[in-house]
This record gives sequence, C-alpha cells and structure tokens, in this order.
Amino acid sequence: MAPADRSGTLPLASEQHIVASRQMVRSLCQALKLSLVDQTKMVTAASELSRNTLIHGGGGHMRWEWVEAGARQGLRLHFEDEGPGIVDVGMAMTDGYTTKKGMGLGLPGSKRLVNEFHIDTAPGQGTRVSITKWK
Repeated sequence: MAPADRSGTLPLASEQHIVASRQMVRSLCQALKLSLVDQTKMVTAASELSRNTLIHGGGGHMRWEWVEAGARQGLRLHFEDEGPGIVDVGMAMTDGYTTKKGMGLGLPGSKRLVNEFHIDTAPGQGTRVSITKWK
C-alpha cells in the first residue's frame, strides 16, 4: 500500500457507504498483513460502527490511519458524526441495550473485537468512536 493510502476518509451517509467502509477496512487489513481472524474482527467492528454512525448519528464519516508504536503496526479507525450524542454511555456499552430495533451489540461487541476502543460523546455534541487493531 502506498504511503498516501495510510490515511483517508470515507463518508457514511447511506447503506452503500457501509458496504464501502467494510471493503476499505478489509483492504487495509490485508495490506497490513493482519491474520484472517483479525481482519474479520476489524471488518465486523467497522461494519457495526458504520451502521451506528448512519442510524444513530444521522450519517458522518470514517477516517482511517496506519499507526505505529515502536515495532508494532496497527490500523486505527475513527467513526464521527454530528448527531444527538449518547446520553448514557455506560448504558450504551451494556450488552443488549438498544435505542432502536437492533440487537444492542454494536458498541460493546465492537469493543470486544479490537485492542483499543475509545468513545467521546455528549448530548447534542455528536459521537466519535476510535478503534485500533494491532498486528
């Protein structure tokens, strides 16, 4: 993968964008030479968070970047929206909790699939979720 491809942004404003985000994440994971299991985990987490960005946040975007820490390399994804934000993050991170008709696995399930998970949200301030998978 060329250095220019080490970071970028995709919109998340439609179902087609969710498909495109999954394809991009798979491609980035393959370029980073993550194991098939880790590729699947990262694509699954990205799919859940892309869907949350669209459904709960009213759309937004996914940013990606290759990251390094010493000899380690990884992929960091940021999902950002300007939606209503999350009133109770603790409750939102509880398995089974949902404000829509989903299964309530998006945020806590995504957290279990990655090495690092960070959420920044407040009512009326939108939501930003960052996840990282290290090689």
